[in-house]
Amino acid sequence: MQAVAAALTLLSVILTLDFLSAHRSNADPIKPQNDRNTHTDETAQTKKNQPHIIFILIDDQGFNDIGYHNPTIKTPTLDKLAAEGVKLENYYVQPICTPSRSQLITGRYQIHTGLQHSIIRPSQPSCLPSHMDTLPERLREAGYATHMVGKWHLGFYRKACLPTRKGFDSFFGSLTGSVDYYSYGSCDGPGLCGYDLHDDEGVAWGQEGKYSTTLFTQKARKILESHDPTDRPLFLLLSLQAVHTPLQPPKSYIYPYRDMANVARRKYAAMVSTVDEAVRNVTYALRKYGYYRNSVIVYSTDNGAQPFTGGSNWPLRGRKGTYWEGGVRGVAFVHSPLLRRRRRVSKALLHITDWFPTLVGLAGGNISQSQGLDGFDVWPTISEGKESPRQEILHNIDPLHKSPPETTSWGGTSMKAPAVSSSKGAGIKKPKKKKKKVLKQKLSKKSAFKLKSTKKPLTFSHRAAEPKISKPLPKAKLRPVPKPQILSSGSPPSGTSRPKYRPQIQTHLKTKSKRTTTQNHNSSKSAPSKTQLRFELKSKPRQTSFRYQNMSKPKSHPAPQSRLQSSLSPVWDTSVQAAIRVGDWKLLTGDPGHGDWVPLQMLPTLPGRWWNLERTLSPLYKSSTLKNVWLFNITGDPYERQDLAEQRPDVVQQLLARLAYYNQTAVPVYFPPDDPRADPSRHGGAWVPWVGEDEDEEGKYQGVYKKGRNGKKKKKEKKRCQLCKLKSFFLKLNTGMMSSRI
Repeated sequence: MQAVAAALTLLSVILTLDFLSAHRSNADPIKPQNDRNTHTDETAQTKKNQPHIIFILIDDQGFNDIGYHNPTIKTPTLDKLAAEGVKLENYYVQPICTPSRSQLITGRYQIHTGLQHSIIRPSQPSCLPSHMDTLPERLREAGYATHMVGKWHLGFYRKACLPTRKGFDSFFGSLTGSVDYYSYGSCDGPGLCGYDLHDDEGVAWGQEGKYSTTLFTQKARKILESHDPTDRPLFLLLSLQAVHTPLQPPKSYIYPYRDMANVARRKYAAMVSTVDEAVRNVTYALRKYGYYRNSVIVYSTDNGAQPFTGGSNWPLRGRKGTYWEGGVRGVAFVHSPLLRRRRRVSKALLHITDWFPTLVGLAGGNISQSQGLDGFDVWPTISEGKESPRQEILHNIDPLHKSPPETTSWGGTSMKAPAVSSSKGAGIKKPKKKKKKVLKQKLSKKSAFKLKSTKKPLTFSHRAAEPKISKPLPKAKLRPVPKPQILSSGSPPSGTSRPKYRPQIQTHLKTKSKRTTTQNHNSSKSAPSKTQLRFELKSKPRQTSFRYQNMSKPKSHPAPQSRLQSSLSPVWDTSVQAAIRVGDWKLLTGDPGHGDWVPLQMLPTLPGRWWNLERTLSPLYKSSTLKNVWLFNITGDPYERQDLAEQRPDVVQQLLARLAYYNQTAVPVYFPPDDPRADPSRHGGAWVPWVGEDEDEEGKYQGVYKKGRNGKKKKKEKKRCQLCKLKSFFLKLNTGMMSSRI
């Protein structure tokens, strides 16, 4: 028995040693297996934290064209989503289609993409710069599936310009700016029409008769149905054509608005209701297919409304195509279960360029790879109510849009405006008489606005960067400071509230030489590489005055001086169309567009009584030919009814310097003439890319042109009576709407 017990003891010892040996040998493989599991869990957690992003972009919806601003517009879905989310009530877009869309997709101001002037027309060989990254590209790098449905309007003359070549996995929609809602025909003037509905890079024939808003919504729902929300995050850009002209709502949607006397307004309101139903169907699909709990829905218009075609921006001033608040202040809200502070109104200053860094950051992407962004990551502002990092907005600088020669301008960089002279030393040539508009720029090699190809990458800092100036002006020193200092303002004029902050700019110019500005060129080109634009408000703005002279009149007949004109330092050519918002202040120069306040009581015929309702009350229109500078305190005067340019020349001077500073970072305008090869009749009746990938189309044009017929210059029009001019104006307006449908 003792022997058996000893044998059992020995056997147990051997088995114990074998177990311990096996445990030690398996210990190392188990550890990396746990590491792999941990890494997999982290990856899954990252994917889970990436929200699905649904961006709904509406076309031409005005500030007064949504239910929570105007109860006569029936938008229950939009009202509910906005009420449960965050309404963006200090949000800005661009005044027309292409600039807004380009800034959404690239996150850059249009002065940095070459798209400063007008829109991209169907026959123009133009699109987004080929070297510039886009929002869908950055989201796709972060692991997103990217899809776009609806209106593109960012150029398509070559395949490299198409949405599927700019970061979208799929595309279904139209490429041009305005399409018939049923036939999908698009025209670029009389006799130049074609079919415009595309599926990825091919023409989507056979969809005639289907209402575009309904068709685009169905396509968006199919994308949501076919995609697995647990496998990969989704970015969907639903860019509806509505409520852009032509006004073609289904009849069933018109009935609720039958009491509206204005037929155009009635149809327009009905189309807004179709948008509301589309958003309801999309949000229903988000809930049905499992996206909603981890989704962010952004709703935004692309520009203000056009009252001539039924829209309303009341009580804001101006309309689509202008830089008044009615053209650039947009309707927008964010709805998401991920918002930390919901059911509120945000008054933070936001711009459409902010969506690029905001959405990329929300998706866990890397925005440091995107050089030269003009937008800011404003998600903490939207979600948590924190202060907006944005303090200013450059609405635009369009060097091709200049006021008539009769309009006053202060160009150059010297301290004293020289007399009109034909000598080269004066640097400013006397403009030709009766030249109404800059149609074509014939530029020297030194001109800042010379057209160049935008193929080479151009990098800019996150804020406006200091440019490299090849030939600086001797003895003139300016130094820009990108971020304005926030200081309390002095006592505001009567009738306005006290601004929260105001940037301070003081321009120090030291030069003994005469002013030497280049023709068709702002003074920022003459500014040296070391410049000073220090933000500092002077308590005595008029202690240094400058002699003003109307450059379009003979030397012996100077124009009368105003306090503003005598107080301005000539740092900017104010005949150039430009607009900037800094803090509470907004400055407009050149021709900002028609600045009417169009009330709700619009009559169905034009011109009606409302046409002169506000115009006769303002002295602006009596001397509009001599007016090219406007200043408003938007916080205290959001409807732009009190121009403070005369009372606050110090602030005007500061913002003019800021415009000159931004202009130093601008790239040349790219606005080529129409290409006859784009004619749809040459391509089976459809608008499609017409330039081969091996052709250098951008390098062909060494100037910028205004659209014309066969490149011929228009003949000078004879003088006509005022009534004839008024009739001609409305005839041209109607013709333009019907042909180009801008």
